[in-house]
Amino acid sequence: MPWALTPLTEEQREIQKLARDFALAEIAPHSAAWDRDAHFEPSLVPKMGELGFLGMMIPEQYDGLGLDTLTYLLALEEIAVVDASVAVMMSVHNSLPTQMLLRWGTEEQKRKYLKPMARGEKLGAFALSEPDAGSDAASLRTQAVRDGDSWVLNGTKAWVSSGTKGDVILAMARTDAPDDRRGARGISTFIVTPDMPGFRMGKKEDKMGLRASPTVQLVFDNLRVPAENLVGEAGSGFIYAMQSLDNGRLGIAAQSVGIARAALEHAAAYAAERRQFGKPIKEFQAIQFKLADMATRVSASRALLHAAATAKDRGQPVTQFGSMAKLMASETAMWATTQAVQIFGGYGYVKDYPVEKLFRDAKVTEIYEGTSEIQRIVIARELYSQLGSSSL
Repeated sequence: MPWALTPLTEEQREIQKLARDFALAEIAPHSAAWDRDAHFEPSLVPKMGELGFLGMMIPEQYDGLGLDTLTYLLALEEIAVVDASVAVMMSVHNSLPTQMLLRWGTEEQKRKYLKPMARGEKLGAFALSEPDAGSDAASLRTQAVRDGDSWVLNGTKAWVSSGTKGDVILAMARTDAPDDRRGARGISTFIVTPDMPGFRMGKKEDKMGLRASPTVQLVFDNLRVPAENLVGEAGSGFIYAMQSLDNGRLGIAAQSVGIARAALEHAAAYAAERRQFGKPIKEFQAIQFKLADMATRVSASRALLHAAATAKDRGQPVTQFGSMAKLMASETAMWATTQAVQIFGGYGYVKDYPVEKLFRDAKVTEIYEGTSEIQRIVIARELYSQLGSSSL
């Protein structure tokens, strides 16, 4: 099946193959066990860093590869086909903390944090959500108060991917006063590291899918953060987070395409082998229609994603495009894995076969980094904004 509907450069094909070979050699043999044990394999971080997979869109001056968004997403899809848990670690690291530091960090912050992140020596994480602030992220309550040459943070962050292993965590906290709330304009971004006084790991979530990607709460109990760890301007942190999530949604879309593609490939192979009523089930029209629809939706999702990536690399706004890509790809992943389980029948419902894991991994793509409902709101708002500014 095609892995891209537009011609790829020789470099892109080489990176795509490098990611595929790495995933098959280093991840595939262990994926089921890591899922069963909810185990995050720390050795993957330096290995992926050495190959450049953790600094793909970071310029060479900061020890990255300086590649375009499309090339990054090609590699990410290959990782996701084999294990979505590893893909989400790669996606969060590349899309959120590194890009926030690259765009809004000081030169000192880039030298101290971004360079080792690009080399895979430090893993990045992103802490926006809280137990009572999910889709309504601007209602977060974690408070930051200036105290001399430090900021003191108090609060609990939730749903932090790679949180148990994150070395550089970009965390959002309120810097407006409790009696002078300014909504989204009162939130700032801080670089937090686990060695800071007052940092504590909270509850680790026992998840249905993506079990090899640790998701935790982080507790800030009078956490002292050096003043130089404020990213950009005070009060602009929520804006930074929202703009970075435009990048993050492209990564989740690529992860979703990878999951859906894996479901299609496993289902097609099984349908060719499984015999019922004296012939392979691939010869039954009902199965053929399922496979045809799966292939069409996977290709359509990938095409939309690649179009969004190309627009981003041209410097065009991608808020609406990114939400479209994330919405379509995540719902395709959930739909395609459901069809794959159905094609496998009873065997699709047991852990001996891979589609059961794909089904569990797919669901969260419709939820994190903006639910499908939130994506539809974003798309509709952008639509009316465009209509309002047109001459029609």
